Amino acid sequence: MKRPPAPAPAWLRDLAGAWIFYSVLPAWPGIQPRFERIARFAPWVGLVLGGLQALLWALLQDRVPLLAQVALVLAAGLLLTGGLHMDGAMDTADGLAAGDRLLEAMEDSRVGASGAQALALLLLLRAAGLAILGALAPAGLVWAAVWGRLAPLVAMACFPYLRSQGSAGFHRLHWAGLVKELLPSWLLLALLLPLSWLWHWPTLVLAGLLPALLVPLGLGRRLGGHSGDTYGACVEWVEALALLLSALLLVLLRSAGPVAG
Repeated sequence: MKRPPAPAPAWLRDLAGAWIFYSVLPAWPGIQPRFERIARFAPWVGLVLGGLQALLWALLQDRVPLLAQVALVLAAGLLLTGGLHMDGAMDTADGLAAGDRLLEAMEDSRVGASGAQALALLLLLRAAGLAILGALAPAGLVWAAVWGRLAPLVAMACFPYLRSQGSAGFHRLHWAGLVKELLPSWLLLALLLPLSWLWHWPTLVLAGLLPALLVPLGLGRRLGGHSGDTYGACVEWVEALALLLSALLLVLLRSAGPVAG
């Protein structure tokens, strides 16, 4: 009698769960996903999502006007995640504007003025970064997508979860400590550092590390903790700021001397 196949290891099931949770891409066949420690693999999903946007950018390069190229790549980013993180960013903006009614406003499915402004600002910051980066935009898209999904790990490590019955509470429930949760990300960053042939590596690290630390720390101190919505806000704001900061640093490097691209 043929034995059934051995179950996939827990880490691979978490990776499959992260793939489903953080994107709209088709589920993996033959692997039962697990949704326990999926946040540690979010940067790897970001690598794929950023890579798909980078591929689209490259395919559109010199074939459509720059404005259309930027708009289509931004639209692809929203579609690939199902708007998961952007929804959190908009809810967080509405919560910040509501004062003492913070959690109530964040739970409201209606979008307020602050949420709409956050959406517009995030898209404009991304658009500015992509337009400045130009031919280097594919590398910037991948780099920003990875760092954006590192930021929630900082939030989970440093702050309590705000909602007792929140849908994202499982992240904290299965938290194994920042060092263990960061292990897959360290490996990923080591693999990505060869991108430094485009810019020197301190520029790449600075453009991602600063927002990945400052955004979750700033939001956590302002709110006294984090929720699923603010995890999404961390992703969106860090990704947008990393793109823009990469572009601005590139401008400074170009003014100082020749830069690849």
